[in-house]
Amino acid sequence: MKYTLKQMSVFDAVASLESVSGAARKLSMTQSAVSMSLQQLESLLGRPLFIRQGNRLMLSHWGHWLRPRARKLLADAQQIAMGLHDQHLLSGSLSMGASQTAAEHLLGDLISRLDSDFPQIHIELMVENTENVITAVQEYEVDFGIIEGRSDDAHLVLEPWLDDHLVVIAAPHHPYGKYGNVSLSQLEQAKWVLREQGAGTRRIFDAAIHGNLDRLNVWREYEQVPVLKALVKNGPYLSALPYLDVERDVAAGQLIILSTPKLNMKRQLSFVWRADATENPLRDCVISEAKRLARHRHTSQEKI
Repeated sequence: MKYTLKQMSVFDAVASLESVSGAARKLSMTQSAVSMSLQQLESLLGRPLFIRQGNRLMLSHWGHWLRPRARKLLADAQQIAMGLHDQHLLSGSLSMGASQTAAEHLLGDLISRLDSDFPQIHIELMVENTENVITAVQEYEVDFGIIEGRSDDAHLVLEPWLDDHLVVIAAPHHPYGKYGNVSLSQLEQAKWVLREQGAGTRRIFDAAIHGNLDRLNVWREYEQVPVLKALVKNGPYLSALPYLDVERDVAAGQLIILSTPKLNMKRQLSFVWRADATENPLRDCVISEAKRLARHRHTSQEKI
């Protein structure tokens, strides 16, 4: 079977963009050349790889089977090329999925460091909740991810990055603000606005209250952290959010952190990638720089 890496690259681009014209722009090819390459690959394999739905090309059953294998083949080829050319300057593209907290508070600094020290590395960034980041890693949509909390999938590798914790927040005018500690019964009586199901933050919170709070009055659930903070600032609500998300609001006196010693809401931000992924010096470089950033943040916080 004499398929080529170029044909696999065309297949992967069309699968990603669901469009021949989009793949042509991405690969700097003509649409006719992309179509011909795809037809040749389907002819060689003897299977239809796509199903046309309107203007979109959707993966067929066989296309879904081939996609992760094609991605792995292309990654292996990239590593071979880098090794043969003995590249001392790391270069290339790396796709990364990240949870909201990491994206909003950490990735700007991380990508700035990479741009300074490794300008030839290009990060393609997808920001989703933890559940969707894990799915994107599992389905080969991204090379690796940054998630909040844990994943018990044996097909994934999890490497801790830095520690964080959730805090229960309220507006300064909230009645609970006058208490030294807030009891579990008081938490049950409160109105809550929380992250949506599937978010890493929500997983940590649900695990913390499990067995402690039987009933919780969840008034609203939203994906957007700024919406939750605005509701808490302006209404009679409580929320549970990462300290990274609220530290500036607390410092400005717009929010307060309630003391809830009965709830353990510690967590880790971690890197995650597929266990079957090949060695990837670009990924290793990004993780190494991210850990340097974490050490720098820890040192800076100790000095405050």
